This record gives sequence, C-alpha cells and structure tokens, in this order.
Amino acid sequence: MLHFRFSTVLKELFEATLKRPSIGSRQTCLPTRHCCFGASSVDARAVSPQLKVLHAAVHRPAFRTAPFAAPFRSYCTKTEGAAVELDDQLKKDGVGNEAASDKRRNAGILPSLEDLLFYTVAEGQETMPAHKFLTALKATGLRSGDPRLKECMETLKETLKNTSDGVTLDRHLFKKCVQSNIVLLTQAFRKKFVIPDFQSFSSHIDELYESAKNLSGGQVADYIPQLARFSPDLWAVSLCTVDGQRHTVGDTKVPFCLQSCVKPLKYAVAVHDHGTEFVHSFIGKEPSGLRFNKLFLNEDDKPHNPMVNAGAIVCTSLIKQGAGNAEKFDYVMNFLKKMAGNEYVGFSNATFQSERESGDRNFAIGYYLKEKKCFPEGTDMTSVLDFYFQLCSIEVTCESASVMAATLANGGICPITGERVLSPEAVRNTLSLMHSCGMYDFSGQFAFHVGLPAKSGVAGGILLVVPNVMGIMCWSPPLDKLGNSVRGIQFCTDLVELFNFHNYDNLRHFAKKHDPRREGGDQRQHSFGPMDYESLQQELALKAPLWKKVSPTESHQDSSTTVVYRMDNASK
Repeated sequence: MLHFRFSTVLKELFEATLKRPSIGSRQTCLPTRHCCFGASSVDARAVSPQLKVLHAAVHRPAFRTAPFAAPFRSYCTKTEGAAVELDDQLKKDGVGNEAASDKRRNAGILPSLEDLLFYTVAEGQETMPAHKFLTALKATGLRSGDPRLKECMETLKETLKNTSDGVTLDRHLFKKCVQSNIVLLTQAFRKKFVIPDFQSFSSHIDELYESAKNLSGGQVADYIPQLARFSPDLWAVSLCTVDGQRHTVGDTKVPFCLQSCVKPLKYAVAVHDHGTEFVHSFIGKEPSGLRFNKLFLNEDDKPHNPMVNAGAIVCTSLIKQGAGNAEKFDYVMNFLKKMAGNEYVGFSNATFQSERESGDRNFAIGYYLKEKKCFPEGTDMTSVLDFYFQLCSIEVTCESASVMAATLANGGICPITGERVLSPEAVRNTLSLMHSCGMYDFSGQFAFHVGLPAKSGVAGGILLVVPNVMGIMCWSPPLDKLGNSVRGIQFCTDLVELFNFHNYDNLRHFAKKHDPRREGGDQRQHSFGPMDYESLQQELALKAPLWKKVSPTESHQDSSTTVVYRMDNASK
C-alpha cells in the first residue's frame, strides 16, 4: 500500500517544472482536468506556493460550463517567451485589455486566476449579484470587514455605484474588484486555509455552544461589585484561525474585563521587551499548587509563576520601568490593540475603581513582595498596584479577544493584519506557562483532559489557544468553586473530545476524533490502492518526464505522512 500527501507532491512537482528551461515558443498541452498557471496572467512563481496547481478547480461544474472551459478542450501553457511575443503583437494591433484577454485564451493560454474565481462563484454564468460573492466569501470563514480585504471591498463598493442596477457584476468588473487580493481569495475558495471545510466546522462549534448553554451551575463573582452586575445567562464563543477565518456565536459583542486573562498577555509583553532570562530572574516557572491569591513565595523568595497574583504584580513592575503609569498603560494598550487586529479594546474605569477599593489582599501581597525585595530596585509598589488594577480592568469582547488568542496561536503575528506583534520566544514561553499554570487550581486537570494552553479570569472568560490552528475566547460569568467559567470549561472539554486538538492526540492514528485541518474531517494518513495510484499518475501526467514511481523502500519520509516519489536524475 502506497501513501501519498497529494498537495506536497503537486507543490514539489510544480516548482520543479518552473525551473525547467523554456525552448522557443513550444507549448505543452494537457487535458482540461490538468491545469497550471499561464505566464501571461500571473507570476506563477509567486503564486504557486499558496495555490499549488488549480487542478481541483476545473473539476467543478462551474468550469465545465464556463465559455473558456469546454468539456473536451485542452489547456495549453505557453512558455514565457511565447507569451511576451503575443503581448507585443496585441499591443501593435492596438487591442484593448479585455479583447487581449480573449485573444490570449484563444491562443491557448490559461485564463487568469480572477477569471477562474469568477466562474467558480458565478457557477458558469456570465454575471452574478455581488451578494452571491459576499455570501460565498463568508462560507470560507473570511469576513468582508477583514483588513486584508479592505482594498477589494472598497473597490467593490465603488464599482457597484457605477453599474446600472447597483447589484450585478460581470467578469471584467469582478476582476477589477478582486485583483488586489487574488492570492488570499483563491486560497480561501480553494479551501487552502487551516480549516478547509469551515462551514461544517462552524456548525459543530454551534452544537457545542448550545450544549454548554444548558448548564445552570456556578456563581457570578461578587467580590468586585462591578462584576456582580453581569447576567448569569450571558454566554459567548468566538474563534479566529491563523488564516483569519472567523466564527462567533452568542453574546460576542458584549464588553467584559480581561481580569486574570491579561496576565499571560502582559507577561508576553515583558518577555518581548526584556527576554526570558531577565524576566525569570524575578519570577519562577513552576505551578504553585496553591490558590492564586496566596501570600506565598518559592524557596528562592520569588513568585512561583506569572499566572498567580504575586507573579503578575512583579511582572507588571517590569513593563516600561521608569515611565509613569499613563505612559505604561498606553504602551500595553497599544500591544493589545495590535494583537486584536485593531478591534475593540477598551477600559472600564468603574471596574478599576472597584478593584482598587476592594484590593486589600493584593495590597498585602504587594507589601510582602516589597519586604522580600522581589521588585526591581527603585520600584514604587503602590504605583505598580495601580497599574496592575488598570490592566485587569481592560475591556474586550469575545470577538476581539479571539484575535488576541489567534495571534498567540500564530507565533506572535496577528492573522488579520499580518503584523508581527510579539517575538516567537515570548509566545512560546507564554503558551508553556498557560498550559501548566493558567487555570488556577484546575490547571493540572485542564492540561490532562483538554491539553491546550489556556487562561481563565474571574469575569468569566477563558482564553484558549490551539497552537498553529486558532485562538478561542469563551465567556460566561458564572464560575465554579475554583474560579473558572462553568460553561467555558464544558465547551473546552467537549471541543477536545470531538476534535483532535489535544496536544497529545496522535494526528495519524486517532480514528475516534475529527481532524478539521483536513477537508471533510478525515485523518492525516491516506492509503491509495492500485486504482487510486493509477489515477494519481494520470493527474501528474504533465510531470511524467520528471518523476518516476519508486518502491516504498526508496520513499521519502516527511513529518506527517509518507510521500512516494523520486525526481529523475536528468532533471535535477
């Protein structure tokens, strides 16, 4: 039995083909179901790593009915030299862009990605309403308000103003709208994001949400008066993948305070600024085994970790040392807004005042830390506590906090802006401590059953990270006796029972769980029988001179599956 990872094979084959020298204007023809990029329409070298080959697109009914994709017509890919010659000739003849595009197709050059995308969404029709494109876009997980699609959406809006009915787009208008974001859009519609079947995945999330919604246990935190005012019926879940796919359900636009959920975020800022060694010269890395607000230090007279109050207070003192609290607060807020992709991050002054008025325990911890000389030299302890209370009172919504979590899942790069916010070192350390210490006295149980980095807060939030996949924020005010959201814990547990997100789930052999990272939720390993192998050979017919079938003993082993192929020595 031979094992293949189809996309890996196609990617490497395609890249190998690009390196082959062009000879005159000779063209290589392939059947309709084989498809590669024309040098005339896009830079194939730039696009190919994301799109591989567009073989799947032409299998769809849309392309079989499209004018440029007749059932028995062969696509031909001309060499770069031939494409340039055709361009020059068209310019000499004074042919316009649209007419030139038609002539290029008639000359056997593959249509542009924009054309392929249009006929995919329009299902072979020559026009389509704009809302059909927006609906199809939403099904991929992308939002029309995604910052990466800003230029596309602005152009679409302006274009519709100039159409006769303000609704309909033809191929040329559509191309004008999407060309600035064609790579991202093609990835989305070809299901090349981390969660390919996003609609199915979202429906599962909705089911998990409804299941947890029925829980009625727990008590809303009342030691801070402002927190006690929240309704126990509030319940929300938002997620954002590392590719910027978004899904929300419930009361996701209601602002709430981060409280202890801010602890890993400010620790990440401190490590980003000062490095691991400096930060951990003041704070330990071990779970304390005690309540989060205990007056207790480790054997080196350091707080046990930055996820308990003592460690978080010391961590707060390391941020922007020597600056005033106003400057420090703006500095951290700027970090959090970048992590949230410039979505909502606010501040509750009422909660801040409540925190300060009812913060006797934290003041006691502060004086204990001062006595043990836990702060950097010259630190004003009361000023640090004020700053600590301010950070706990920062407001987010489930939606904005899910983007923060996704930034951690994405190695410190915000998925919806592409901006690097935190260093990889800071993210790795933060996720490690969230995994071991993030859930109060429930951290061991949570690591065992859920196996993912998370941080809870007394406002009812749980910041959950699935590394390299997505970030999730669950929020519901009723808490269990350990200070964690009742509904949030249930949701996280159910999520890992359904999907193989646990850190120690085996991605290749765990057949009882879904893998949403694969289209259709199938498993990572696929076995192809003789008929399947022959079919794959046909799909790779264009590359036949370059690649030869080899036995399993000669196969190349990668990290996730066995790919059986070998490049012909003559083509290396």
